[in-house]
Amino acid sequence: MARIQLVETSLRDGNQSLWGAMGVTTANNLAIAPVMDRVGFKAIDYTTSTHMGVAVRYKREDPWERIRLMAEAMPNTPLQFMSTGFRFISWETASPEFMSLAFRTLVNNGIRRFCLADPMNDADANIVCARMAKAAGGDYVIAALVFTLSPIHDDAHYIECARKLAACPDIDAVYIKDPGGLLTPQRAATLIPAIRAVIGTLPFELHAHCTIGLADLVYSEAPSLGVDALQVASGAASEGTSNPSSARVISNVRAMGHTVDIDDAALAEVQDYFTRLAVAEGYAQGKPMGFDAAYFHHQLPGGMIGTMRRQLGEMRQPHLEAAIIEEMGRVRQELGWPIVMTPFAQMLQTQAFINVTGKERYSTVPDEIIRFALGRFGRPNVPIDPNVMDRIEALPRTKELRAEADMAPLSELRQRIGTQYSDEEFLLRATMPANLVDAMRAAGPAVRHYNPDSRPVLDLVRQLTARRDVSQVAIEKDGFKLALRRYAG
Repeated sequence: MARIQLVETSLRDGNQSLWGAMGVTTANNLAIAPVMDRVGFKAIDYTTSTHMGVAVRYKREDPWERIRLMAEAMPNTPLQFMSTGFRFISWETASPEFMSLAFRTLVNNGIRRFCLADPMNDADANIVCARMAKAAGGDYVIAALVFTLSPIHDDAHYIECARKLAACPDIDAVYIKDPGGLLTPQRAATLIPAIRAVIGTLPFELHAHCTIGLADLVYSEAPSLGVDALQVASGAASEGTSNPSSARVISNVRAMGHTVDIDDAALAEVQDYFTRLAVAEGYAQGKPMGFDAAYFHHQLPGGMIGTMRRQLGEMRQPHLEAAIIEEMGRVRQELGWPIVMTPFAQMLQTQAFINVTGKERYSTVPDEIIRFALGRFGRPNVPIDPNVMDRIEALPRTKELRAEADMAPLSELRQRIGTQYSDEEFLLRATMPANLVDAMRAAGPAVRHYNPDSRPVLDLVRQLTARRDVSQVAIEKDGFKLALRRYAG
């Protein structure tokens, strides 16, 4: 019987899968941090550069302050930063020295664990990033084997990737990352033991989504197959298109005879908090999902399906959904079977939409697809379909993008942006519009206190005080009294 650890994902992947990465603020994080620190999680899946950009753009909060405050509030549990290749906030391919600075600055602000998920499943690229993260002072590096279904992503593909990763001294663990929730119990029964055999005693984790109802079944079997840790979400931030529920995973794993050493009372508080947060803020709550065999064809992340339906509704073209999903599968094959994860999921969906709504397939090709074809996002697993590549090569825009200069040297970037900025602010200004960073700075320090139970009262007060025909407001309940009076002038 195995002793299983848990990695908690609510603040990063649960937030991203169910709430569009915009569901939590600094105050939301800090309100539950001390309790999460007591549970006994192996780590907290906390942020990515995408989430850092969202904090600036939509919340006007300093993402570096968010990391520092959370690290101070959780001294016993490592915070994880997830990196998807050589990029930081923007989609521009970053230089090695720029990524090294980003990793150092993350460490200096409190990130202790780095998760590396190359979107091409390029083990060599993960190894380069692992060396950078360790050189920057990272305590722990875990590298992903990103799971997908295609003719080229067989067990042999993953075994070879795992073998390379396990041989790297800068990688402390590996994990299967299943962003689409595609891993079946039958495939897990062959894949997990095969990977375990080549990585030896290296820690082995599993991360899957509940999108089509398979993840709970796979998680129940994974400890017996060789997995050491499971990545879970809590309360309303779990299930749906998010990760399996921490409470149910623990119950199932223990029922199978394995051990999970956590503070059950503290975990119950965490579960309850994320549900109360969702109710207070009007966020979607993850629910168990039924099996959907059609999903194996397009593999589109659940959050993107919702976004596509909203956009098609706004355009009054909801009838195009089935055609776009079918076209996505065709585009993916033609582009060499890229894994349907960020950024490729968005790129595939955009090209499929253009192909369906345009006069001719590939008559218009977005810049990101052209950059992909030119190798700016890494090495495709197999060559792009020659007919599609010929169309891309014939576009005038392709010549322009091929001539694009690589990211400028760090010294030149600093001179251009301003040498007066700290590393933290420089990294934001180098990857985001200056007006967004200015607005974040003008907003000042983030609010640090939050109680989801007070939200209805605060909403009521805002509504009442906005009315010009109300001069006094009094709210009373057991142990609480609030009186507000409007004064002239």
